[in-house]
Amino acid sequence: MIVTGGSRGLGAGIVEGHLDAGDRVATCARSRTPEVDRWEKEYADRFLFQEVDLSNRDQTTAFVNAVVERWETIEVLVNNAGVARDGILAMADDDDIDLVIDLNLKGTLHITKLVTRRMLARRRGHIVNISSIVGLSGYRGLSVYSATKAALDGLTRSMARELGSRGIVVNSIAPGYLRTEMSHGLDEAQLDQIVRRTPAGRLGEPADIARIVLFLTDPANDYITGQVIVADGGLTA
Repeated sequence: MIVTGGSRGLGAGIVEGHLDAGDRVATCARSRTPEVDRWEKEYADRFLFQEVDLSNRDQTTAFVNAVVERWETIEVLVNNAGVARDGILAMADDDDIDLVIDLNLKGTLHITKLVTRRMLARRRGHIVNISSIVGLSGYRGLSVYSATKAALDGLTRSMARELGSRGIVVNSIAPGYLRTEMSHGLDEAQLDQIVRRTPAGRLGEPADIARIVLFLTDPANDYITGQVIVADGGLTA
C-alpha cells in the first residue's frame, strides 16, 4: 500500500497502524523524520520511504514505479498528504494558493491516476482520500484549503462510480480537529473551545483515523464505496 505524507502526524499514525497489522507500506514526504528512520530499521522487509514532493510529477511517477518494482502490486492508496495556509482569500498570496492547490489537489489527482492504472489491471483495490470537516462546513481563513478538501470528496464520489464495476472501492474520511502539528497553530483557548463543542469531549488522535482506514481498506470491504466518513467526535452532528 501507499500512504502519502506519512512521515508525521496523521499520516504517521496511518502508516503505524498498517505496519502493526502486518502490511507492506510505502510512504513519501518532503522530508524524513525519526519515525521513518525507526520504521526502516524495524520493518526493513516491508517498509519503503522516499522523499517526494507530490506537486512534482516526475518525482511522484518515480516513487510509484519504485513501489511496483519492489512489490509488483499496489492494492491500497491513502491520499493523506496536504498543506494549509491561513488567511482570508482577499489577502492571500498567489504562491500560497498555488502551493495548496498543487499539493492537495493536483498532486493527489496525479498519484491517484498512476495507481488506479495498476489497480484496473488487477481489477481490485482500495482508495481512501483524507479530506476534512473544513471541506464540508467551511472555516474562516481556510477558503483555499477548504476548496481542495471539498474537491477530494467530489473526487471520491465520482471515482467510486467510475471504478466500482472493476472491483475498486473509493472512500473519504473527513477528520475533525486532531492532536497533530496541523492544530499547533491554534492557541489553548481555541483548542479548549473546540473540545467544549465536541460531544466526545476531546480532540481526535491519529489512531482514531487510522482504525477507520484499516476498516475501509480491509479486503473484505467490497461494498462500502463513494462515502465520506466524518470522524470528528460529533462536532458537526
